[in-house]
Amino acid sequence: MRLSVIVLIAILAIGTIVISFGYITNQQYVQVIEKSNPYEKLQNYKEELEKINLHNQQLLSELEDKMANSDDVNLEHLNQEIKVLKRVINDNKIELEQVMTKLATMKPKP
Repeated sequence: MRLSVIVLIAILAIGTIVISFGYITNQQYVQVIEKSNPYEKLQNYKEELEKINLHNQQLLSELEDKMANSDDVNLEHLNQEIKVLKRVINDNKIELEQVMTKLATMKPKP
């Protein structure tokens, strides 16, 4: 009993050291963009929405390919996933259009 507790504590200590060392030596600094300009913030938001929309469209394409090559068992599940993904894409497009409209009314500040 005593030996198993000592082994568990040793494993925990070694694991903590390895994780800490890996974290310290492999830190990647995340660049935080601090912009007080609302136009630039909206521009960045628009770009992120476009990336999300592109990713969702790729997922939709993959699901439709799976559906074409799938048996009848997975068909209903794939249909549900496709409906949800289409709804998300449409919501994203609506939000993207709103952002683009707002950007068009704003003037960029240097």
